[in-house]
Amino acid sequence: MVDESVTMVVCNYYKKSYHADSKSCGTSNLLVHVTICPKNLNREDKGQKTLAFEPKNDRDEGFKLVSITFFVEASRKALAEMIVIDELPFRCVAGYGFKKYVTTLQPKLRLKDILSHQTVAKAVIGIYNSEREKLRKSLKGCRVCLTTDTWTFIQNLNYICLTCPFIDDAWKLHKRILNFCQVEDHKGETIGRKIEMSLCKWGIDGIFTLTVDNANSNLTTIKFLQRVTKDWNETILKNEFMHMRCAHILNLIVGEGLKEIDASVARVREAVRYVKSSLNRNQTFRNFIERLGMESKSLICLDVPTRWNSIYLILETAKKFEKVFLRMDFEDDGYSSYFRKNEDSGGLGSLCMSDFQNCRAFMTFLRLFYNATKKFSGSLYATTNTFFDKIFVIQENISHFVKSQNTLLKNTATNMQTKFEKYWGEGDKSNPLLYVVVVLDPRKKLRFLKFSFSEIYGNDVGKEKVDKVKDLLMKLYTFYCSVNSSNVQEPSENERTQMVGDASYPFVMVHSRYELFLEAEQSVGCSNEVGKYLVENCDSRRDVNFEVLWWWKDNSSRYPMLSKVAKDELAVLVSTVASESAFSTRGRIVDPFRNSLSPFMVQNLVCVQNWLQATVPNSSSGKRPLISVEN
Repeated sequence: MVDESVTMVVCNYYKKSYHADSKSCGTSNLLVHVTICPKNLNREDKGQKTLAFEPKNDRDEGFKLVSITFFVEASRKALAEMIVIDELPFRCVAGYGFKKYVTTLQPKLRLKDILSHQTVAKAVIGIYNSEREKLRKSLKGCRVCLTTDTWTFIQNLNYICLTCPFIDDAWKLHKRILNFCQVEDHKGETIGRKIEMSLCKWGIDGIFTLTVDNANSNLTTIKFLQRVTKDWNETILKNEFMHMRCAHILNLIVGEGLKEIDASVARVREAVRYVKSSLNRNQTFRNFIERLGMESKSLICLDVPTRWNSIYLILETAKKFEKVFLRMDFEDDGYSSYFRKNEDSGGLGSLCMSDFQNCRAFMTFLRLFYNATKKFSGSLYATTNTFFDKIFVIQENISHFVKSQNTLLKNTATNMQTKFEKYWGEGDKSNPLLYVVVVLDPRKKLRFLKFSFSEIYGNDVGKEKVDKVKDLLMKLYTFYCSVNSSNVQEPSENERTQMVGDASYPFVMVHSRYELFLEAEQSVGCSNEVGKYLVENCDSRRDVNFEVLWWWKDNSSRYPMLSKVAKDELAVLVSTVASESAFSTRGRIVDPFRNSLSPFMVQNLVCVQNWLQATVPNSSSGKRPLISVEN
């Protein structure tokens, strides 16, 4: 029978109970347990330590002698993390070779101390729970940006991935998977309900934006979330819920252009496929390169017909070997007879000069789209502020080629312009937040929008659009002030002067006071941070190494409230690559030989890998590339 009057405590690691009444029992037993607890990873080993050599740094600049203590629990945790990060099967720990290898690294490790595949699975779940709690604390009270995508895999199960990009207090961009779970179907309302449930479990009650692809069901998803989300979107954006599809729309526009040269692209693809189909044909192709005196380290590559970015790459490499393909048509009997038979049977003929001319002309368009899509698909930097630059250049080039004397270029540009106007034309076809984030780039502000809009739409329409963007920025700023006013206090002029006066170096002090003087001069008549920010000159326009997040980090004290708007705006993604890359990971985790993993364990593995890799140095991650360009 337990005496309830006696105070008991439980070890958080070992789960063992101890008496803890300071008067009747003392606390020495607790202090002793802390030092010997086998599951306390942070305990201090009072016994003899082992001397070992530790690398000084990652550049192999020698070693240093250190004393270390071996902990079985720490090694088990590291083993489980290795299996998750490197996408290894659980059963790899059961092999004799693996056990022999780890015992050579640590002789103190007994074979029974190594995890079995069952305990590895439990360890993964434990890591998932602890890392999830860390992420929950980071997102507490935040208004989040989301991106989502769905997929069906070899298990014939539907999965949804929900990714959350956010910028932390140090102004570092993060992308974390919130959920990777099974969903009944791909219907819009089903997806919307699953997202709503996920956000409730995470304790998130504010959505800033939602980035999706161009699937029809996503429109239903957005409408469903609009109804259930009681947040600032209804009052600020008048129910225009954020749903950008930038890279997907580029894909649709390029598809319209490809229709004009579809036959030429098909002939290039068939010629490359012929060369790559056998070692003999490939060697013949190399011999022609040498005979023609051509030097090129890059060789032709096959493409994926459903991915236009790979079509760009095949055309980019094939056009370098135009002379080789044309010479093969005359001198290689196997090549010419292959295409002659193919043409006689109703197929494609061999490549000719007009095909290469068409491809070279179309490469003008593809290069613009390829570079823009690569920029939009970045994962280590903010992408929203780069969106308008790329779209403006693309729109100008399309408008220019519509007037071209070249029939192919004109028809291609006309088709692209029709599709462009469908998604990004005048009116309310594009989300206004796309333009607000341009203003929050200190290199551009409203001046770049004034220039761009006047070039595209004329001065009158351009001014009207600029005014709308400025009004929206003011609405956002006012809203943030209303909900954060008690948490942010801007330093007064006296405080700033005092801070400047503390500078030890006289020249630095004079320079700082001069900066305050200029700031006060420029801010005359400005009643808020927005006016003060806009009236100042654009910064770092010619700095090729400029980082917009670093700028806001350095200037957040000057614009305490506007910086909060910028933090949410710059976290928005303009593509769904963050979610799509998770499906590449999942495709390796659940391959044809490991398709018995449960959806619950799949979610644990995908999420934990994503969370742990954030702490892995880029030079050490060894991570295979997932998706480089979105389609």
